[in-house]
Amino acid sequence: MAKGKYEYWLTEEGLLVLEGWARDGLTDEQIASNIGIGYSTLQTWKGKYQDIQDSLKKGKEVVDYAVENALLKNALKGDTTAQIYWLKNRRPDKWRDKPGYEDTRELDKLDAILKGLKDNAAAHD
Repeated sequence: MAKGKYEYWLTEEGLLVLEGWARDGLTDEQIASNIGIGYSTLQTWKGKYQDIQDSLKKGKEVVDYAVENALLKNALKGDTTAQIYWLKNRRPDKWRDKPGYEDTRELDKLDAILKGLKDNAAAHD
């Protein structure tokens, strides 16, 4: 690695490029490749240079919120996969795959909800 290669990435322009790549959904591995460094070097830079870490985090937050909103919209439109994913992640205490006990009332409720969603979807096809 060339000495001082990180310096450009600490400039306003370099930080905007990093933020843009993160906002475009690139992984840290892909960003490291774009810079021409290894993934471990990028991780070192993130630990050493707060501006680099902040730019990547800011860019990722934008796209994460967009995906989160799209997931919620799909769940509200009746996409059962999105609904299950949302509930398992937002309410794992109630919706995890392997609860410590089996409460058939909860399963009956879920079955009724899913049946209602399927019936509703079929009625609108």
